[in-house]
Amino acid sequence: MNLQHNDLHLVTVKLDELRPTQITVGYREVSAKRAHWNTLDKKGRAGAIDTHWFPAVLGPKSRYYVVDHHHLGRAWLEEGVASVRVTVLKDLSWLEPELFWRMMEHNQWVHPFDASGERCDFGALPKQLSGLADDPYRSLAGELRTAGGYAKDTTPFSEFLWADWLRRKVSEAHVRKDFDAALADALAHAHDADARYLPGWSGVVPQAPVAPAGVAAAPAAPAKDTKDAKDAKRKKA
Repeated sequence: MNLQHNDLHLVTVKLDELRPTQITVGYREVSAKRAHWNTLDKKGRAGAIDTHWFPAVLGPKSRYYVVDHHHLGRAWLEEGVASVRVTVLKDLSWLEPELFWRMMEHNQWVHPFDASGERCDFGALPKQLSGLADDPYRSLAGELRTAGGYAKDTTPFSEFLWADWLRRKVSEAHVRKDFDAALADALAHAHDADARYLPGWSGVVPQAPVAPAGVAAAPAAPAKDTKDAKDAKRKKA
């Protein structure tokens, strides 16, 4: 996520007023964050809210568009958290919507792709974190990184890129029916050469075959005589 900015400041915002900048999350990860929240006592919860800042851009109509921590926000919303601390990365509230979204995309602050990996209009973005849809491959990509399938990377939306790649490797029915087995399949493919374009890939780049030492390269095939060369040979004969 590109978080470069010059006018950062903190504000307190109602959690249900935050606008998502993506369409999906992995519900499995949301559930894990809810489970962790329920292990905290009152003091621990207050500390978590105070130290977890949600980076956001102030957009048209003075709405806060959160650009990270969607899973955490969704989990806390379901747990009844009312307000959170927001890090304002940029004030773009004065821009017309078309220019606003152009700048959001330019800064890689928005990911308008659905649970099938298809590009959507910006209008398809949910109005609240509660509207985020489940993408099981986003969950699989997250667990794959945790399991060591690839390295953590700062590339924006890197786990979504892995999710899209995994769609071609592991069937959705397999992911939904037996997640652990699907994760094992994903791990078996994670170092495949065709994944080397992905952020955090840790496989080995395939090399072209090299002739063993001491073995001469095969001689080049003799060039075929051209018509002019054949005519010249006949004249000499």
